[in-house]
Amino acid sequence: MILEGILIPFLGTALGAMSVFFMKKELNMLVQKALNGFASGVMVAASIWSLLVPAMEQSAEYRNLAFLPAVIGFWAGTLFLLLLDHIIPHLHMYAEKAEGPKSSFARTTMMVLAVTLHNIPEGMAVGVVIAGVLSGSGQITEGGALAMALGIAIQNFPEGAIISLPLRAEGESKWKAFIGGVLSGAVEPVGCILTILAAEALVPWMPYFLSFAAGAMIYVVVEELIPEMSSGEHSNVGVLMFAAGFTVMMALDVALG
Repeated sequence: MILEGILIPFLGTALGAMSVFFMKKELNMLVQKALNGFASGVMVAASIWSLLVPAMEQSAEYRNLAFLPAVIGFWAGTLFLLLLDHIIPHLHMYAEKAEGPKSSFARTTMMVLAVTLHNIPEGMAVGVVIAGVLSGSGQITEGGALAMALGIAIQNFPEGAIISLPLRAEGESKWKAFIGGVLSGAVEPVGCILTILAAEALVPWMPYFLSFAAGAMIYVVVEELIPEMSSGEHSNVGVLMFAAGFTVMMALDVALG
């Protein structure tokens, strides 16, 4: 289960990045909005059912204050991503101006960094759920961990395509564009492994770490994915695909958890 949890999300990114070998042009705007909407829905549902709900269930001893660890962890995750947003130079899709400190990095490098930045909480989320299983927590099951890994893999597939195809359009070779797409997701298994290695130390603080990952993922959704799916025309497509992604992840978590 540990190996599958580590590899499945990364495989989703790699498969998406492979689209550069089969598609000659960048994804059209309508498809990109649909994919961003779907990814947003998956991440929001995973944050709720796989992270925040188990965090509050594990804090049941606090009775009416069972929400407190989840609130603290959620804000810690949000502020952590806000910090990374300010210290890592990156360029969001469709944006003309880079964010973070001034840098001499190439435009393509900063595009990869933008995706890498929001893959950090996804790797942590899978890792902390697996750590919860290893700790013997009754609120987190192997099925729930598998649902999280599958959900992240599903939304990683369009991410791989969304980064590799623009890199190709920027003039990179197919292989360089593919490698760029794959590398953008490499931080996920690294973050996952580091979190699993710290599993024993995490046990007393598990509700905080679960909600920390949720806060980080919601930050990514609201700061990056939702603006990309809702700007300009066809925003209704992004909303409908958000609902589809949310439904798929919710169903996976309940069915497998």
